[in-house]
Amino acid sequence: MLANEFSKIFREEHRCVRDALFDLIDAFDQRDTGRASSLLQQIAGCTGPHFRYEEEALYPALTDVYGAGYVEQLLTAHDGVIAAAGELSALSGKAELSTDDVERGKQLTRGILPHVSDCEGLSIMVERLPEDVVRTILDTRTRATDAGLDLMRWSREVRQRHTG
Repeated sequence: MLANEFSKIFREEHRCVRDALFDLIDAFDQRDTGRASSLLQQIAGCTGPHFRYEEEALYPALTDVYGAGYVEQLLTAHDGVIAAAGELSALSGKAELSTDDVERGKQLTRGILPHVSDCEGLSIMVERLPEDVVRTILDTRTRATDAGLDLMRWSREVRQRHTG
């Protein structure tokens, strides 16, 4: 069953991002901008393809399940993650982090965590979708992964929804 394959992949992607976000909080606590920058690159590399296939295939497929209003909330959450990633990148690029910088970095990172856990719950709804729709989602994921655009590049160059 393709939905099981999807759920396994989806969960692993969320676990990787979750773990990297917790590591990022630790990097800010340690004022380790090099590690924070490296983790942000890792997170951006994972979330670019992930957000792309969610927006191009998964969310449209779930519109009939949840309605357009909830799908809009998911897209708005992506907008927030993209904005936070930009600010986190700026913080990690500093030579030294002030106490306020550390707190802001941790606040921004913690603000992303609810989307990771909320989004994880979508996989149970994918089980109700027709196999051909799940195949389309998985195929879109493959194309997004093959394109290899990180979060910021995808949001600037490809994403149909632009913020700010």
